[in-house]
Amino acid sequence: MNDIIWTWDDSLDALVAAPEHHKLLFENNFVGVLDTLILPGEITKVHTHRFPASLYILSWSDFIRYDATGNIMVDSRNFPNKPLPNTALWSEPLIPHSLKNIGENNLQVISVEIKQ
Repeated sequence: MNDIIWTWDDSLDALVAAPEHHKLLFENNFVGVLDTLILPGEITKVHTHRFPASLYILSWSDFIRYDATGNIMVDSRNFPNKPLPNTALWSEPLIPHSLKNIGENNLQVISVEIKQ
């Protein structure tokens, strides 16, 4: 898990804290597969992603990721290259954050979280 020492409560897990935007597709002892869908203008509740994950982009929209206190962590409008649909990315675990879809399209990602 990189250099993060996980101290956040399980109540902040994406499926618990933000179930409106995260759906469990499959889980076993090795992986958890999540479908994340955030419609234009929507913002998630503060949540975490404890495990690193391979992300598969189904549809892309610009977003802002905020930390638990509302400070901007990431603004995708500043990305030099936008991920295209049907591409894969890697994500390290994510500490408490919320995400707002500020674009015109749905933001939909399948995450294959690698449990360690």
